[in-house]
Amino acid sequence: MYLLRLALASLANRRFTAFLTAFAIALSVCLLLAVERVRHEARASFASTVSGTDLIVGARSGSVNLLLYSVFRIGNATNNIRWDSFEHYANSPQVKWAIPISLGDSHRGYRVMGTNQSYFEHYQYGRRQSLQLAQGRAFQTDPFEVVLGAEVADALHYKLGDKLVLAHGVAAISLVKHDDKPFTVVGILARTGTPVDRTLHISLGGMEAIHIDWKNGVPARGAGRISADQARNMDLTPSAITAFMVGLNSKIATFALQRDINEFRGEPLMAILPGVALQELWSLMGTAEQALFVISVFVVLTGLIGMLTAIVTSLNERRREMAILRSVGARPWHIAGLLILEAFSLALVGILAGMALLYLSIACAQGYVQSNYGLYLPLSLPSAYEWSLLGIILAAAVVMGAIPAWRAYRQSLADGLSIHL
Repeated sequence: MYLLRLALASLANRRFTAFLTAFAIALSVCLLLAVERVRHEARASFASTVSGTDLIVGARSGSVNLLLYSVFRIGNATNNIRWDSFEHYANSPQVKWAIPISLGDSHRGYRVMGTNQSYFEHYQYGRRQSLQLAQGRAFQTDPFEVVLGAEVADALHYKLGDKLVLAHGVAAISLVKHDDKPFTVVGILARTGTPVDRTLHISLGGMEAIHIDWKNGVPARGAGRISADQARNMDLTPSAITAFMVGLNSKIATFALQRDINEFRGEPLMAILPGVALQELWSLMGTAEQALFVISVFVVLTGLIGMLTAIVTSLNERRREMAILRSVGARPWHIAGLLILEAFSLALVGILAGMALLYLSIACAQGYVQSNYGLYLPLSLPSAYEWSLLGIILAAAVVMGAIPAWRAYRQSLADGLSIHL
């Protein structure tokens, strides 16, 4: 105990250098824990972009591709699926609800998705959170109504009642627009931190209406054009959609229904489990995830090397101090233990300060990060893995402290008391 008091007194005597060293360790520890927590929560958030959905069904392709375009609005479907195929499974006694998805159009770089009321009733994200309207209402009987994601409304400065024109295709700049059939903004969704924020939502009837006078991917000309008023009075039941999401009455039926869909004779379909496909997608991104962790480890190592440098540099200045301690009865191992305790104390203070800095940062940025990036960073105690990382840092500090301790141990009493000119 007296060695610890002596070590703390020695650090207090060199308080400015000790503060800078501990602060460097604190920053590196904060970065390591922040990266680890963001990695963990990003994985959890990534996996919960869509929740409560048992199956996603689309044209036969790759599972990752189907997940990307149906959930993340990235890429395009290889093919559409027939409306009667959707109805066949939507009316199945095993199915509790089904959400149709129709893609293919955009507005100023943001994707447009056609769907129905089931989307607002059953789609969930995060920890079983349902969609909420920040303003207005969902689209109803008029096919030319649109509900905007929060990011679309903010970035393009739209408000309720504004008119907008959709473009054919998903390019940021489109030469073909549906300017004869403008849409009215009737609702704006609350921010979710998911691809929903970057999506314009219209009804399936609206998606059908803007393409009703198109033939072979080209809009009709002259007398063949159909106005918006004419389209309102026509049958706007879609003939095909891009994909659909399914919620089941019983989880036990998931694999049986998946197999039935994959073997469907009406057309080539594929059903995927969102969780499995998300894990497959995450594994493809594992290299970047590991790179962030390695960088943060090197930052911690840099902080510990800074501590080692500070202690070693001070040895020459403290040789007389060490010799005086030896002259009053201190053993060589006392001197070595003193330096190891100094390293241990610096690392411990740095770790505690780093944790405090982490929790302060989370408390300040928690709301912003969740609303803008969909990451929920909890103010929870460190996990077992994080505790193990902190233990490794503390052990590494002790090992590094043993280097100057060994040097001090070898310095003789006569060398310390002699005056070198």
